[in-house]
Amino acid sequence: MTAGGVFQAPAATSWCRNDHYHRPGSMRRQSYRAEEDSQRCPGSVSRDQESVCIQRTGNQVPAHQLDILLEQAMASESTECPPEIMDANDHLFMLYTSGSTGSPKGLIHAQAGYLLHAMMAHKFVFDYCPGDIYACVADVGWITGHRFVVYGPLCNGATSILFESVPTYPDPGRYWEMVERLKVNQIYLAPTALRLLLKSGDTFVKKYDRSSLRTLGCVGEPLNHEAWNGIMMSLVTKGVILWILGGKQVRRTCLVSETGAICISPRPSAPNAEIRHGPMRPFFGINPQLLNEEKQEIQGNNVSGALCIKQPWPGLARTIYGNHERFVATYLKDFPGYYSTGDGAHRDADGYYHITGRMDDVINVTGHRLGTAEVEDAMDEHEAVAETAVVGFPHDI
Repeated sequence: MTAGGVFQAPAATSWCRNDHYHRPGSMRRQSYRAEEDSQRCPGSVSRDQESVCIQRTGNQVPAHQLDILLEQAMASESTECPPEIMDANDHLFMLYTSGSTGSPKGLIHAQAGYLLHAMMAHKFVFDYCPGDIYACVADVGWITGHRFVVYGPLCNGATSILFESVPTYPDPGRYWEMVERLKVNQIYLAPTALRLLLKSGDTFVKKYDRSSLRTLGCVGEPLNHEAWNGIMMSLVTKGVILWILGGKQVRRTCLVSETGAICISPRPSAPNAEIRHGPMRPFFGINPQLLNEEKQEIQGNNVSGALCIKQPWPGLARTIYGNHERFVATYLKDFPGYYSTGDGAHRDADGYYHITGRMDDVINVTGHRLGTAEVEDAMDEHEAVAETAVVGFPHDI
């Protein structure tokens, strides 16, 4: 949670922190960062409150008289914890968005709906089967980590792997070494990481046995065509794709913090149905529609518009903490009667969906509206380009 998020949270909030955390080749003191952030939140968190500290590495850090060592506190508690009976719409958790487009938003997700959506998405999108070893290498503090490191896998009784550090340390074979060592069946990662690893060549892929891997999923931002083709074409010709994926499936999914879990994905689908570049198919209970500037549904295929969802679904966030008016204005006001994702999308000739980028990042060029993802995709085609980020800004012309 950001300092801005802590400032908005209830005053009774206490810090929960590690002594240190790992980064490539080093350990960094998280307690120092927690103390630093607390000073930026006067009136919300102060050193007059208790702070829970987890001994992650065992290294000594300066202690405060109100610090509580988690291990000692747990040792004095009972090993039995009766479950609390909750109503379906009771709060499950509050997660703050990054605040990159404004002040942080504390999104509230509810008990039953969120858990149902996360459980079903993990089971059917990733084809999880009892006994599988599943790895989502996202940050557990990000919504994807909440859904697909913790809630979804645990609801299905899965073995869920937590990943620390970065995919290139100690070398770009880190993911594939993990797959070989732990016999991973499904792995979920970001297009950014996938593009970075592809630019590192085949050597670090060929070193490891990836025959256990059935499914590779991507989430975070649009997966550009160059990266997709690098997986589905160039790697195939070198005999690598059969090892990375066991000749199986690469999936690009569409989800954000507010949706609860995956809304558009290549799977589930009919057995042996094709997988193309892009999210493709709506998940259970999701009714996507493309709307034009007149807020009317665009009919037919091979069309583009604002991506909206026509009806509520169980995993939808319930509100923004302390500011329901902002929730309504952000997601429900622009297209009355619809949930606005804020994304533009294209529905191709076969009715499959492709995300083109954020609607507020559209670039106007001589009357043509271009999504930033489309520009990034074109730039990524150059063999010398590993990663791109396109940001529009006002111009007199």
